[in-house]
Amino acid sequence: QVQLVESGGGLAQAGGSLRISCVASGRTFRFYAMGWFRQAPGKERDFVAGISWSGGNTYYSDSVKGRFTISNDNAKNTAYLQMNRLKTEDTAVYYCAAARTSMRDYVARRSPEYNYWGQGTQVTVSS
Repeated sequence: QVQLVESGGGLAQAGGSLRISCVASGRTFRFYAMGWFRQAPGKERDFVAGISWSGGNTYYSDSVKGRFTISNDNAKNTAYLQMNRLKTEDTAVYYCAAARTSMRDYVARRSPEYNYWGQGTQVTVSS
């Protein structure tokens, strides 16, 4: 069993930056690809970014590519999402997720691939 706890959300102005974190506990962080999803009010939960457990591969949705950066620190069992040049449309609850995989360079991109989810952290971007 893996428990995921997000932190670092809050309020930011358009054009600003935020970094959200996800700490995993319960099992080794290794062998888990990590991902970030978000859900805005009245909308479905969408993939934002993913990273392989090796850290060597990443993948981003088109809406955040070039603005957001996902990273992980296996020694700290922590994944991060650095969000720059924020837009009002980035406002959502952001969820961290972990996908069990034996492939060190695999990036999970679809929600059903993820086995564990955090409780979410609110990110609000004002104009």
